[in-house]
Amino acid sequence: MDSSQVVNLINYTAQQKKAEKILILDISQISLIADYFIICSGRSTVQVKAIAEEIIKVMGEQLTRAPRAEGLREGNWVLLDYGDIVVHIFQEAERQFYNLERLWGDAKVVDLPAG
Repeated sequence: MDSSQVVNLINYTAQQKKAEKILILDISQISLIADYFIICSGRSTVQVKAIAEEIIKVMGEQLTRAPRAEGLREGNWVLLDYGDIVVHIFQEAERQFYNLERLWGDAKVVDLPAG
C-alpha cells in the first residue's frame, strides 16, 4: 500500500469514529519530517482517544504498522507518527490554540472522498 492509500485508510477510519474537520496536508515538498499530516478533531477526550485507538487498531490489522504515539493518556492532542504520515487528533480548543493549519499554510491540501 502506498502512502496515499494509507492516508485514505486513516481518513476513512477517522470518519467512522466521527472525527470532525479532517484536513489532510501534503507536506512532502516543504518538509523532510513526513509526507502527510492528517489533522482532525474530537469532541471530548473519550472521542479523541477512540479515534486514535481505532486508527492504531486498523493500521495494525491492515499494515502491521505501529506508530510512535504521544498524548493517548491525556486525550487532548494525540499524535500518531507513522514515519511518512503523522496523524494529529485534537480536542477543538487545543486545535485552535496550536493552529497547525496556519503553521503549515504552504502545504497542499489533499482532497479525499468523504465516507
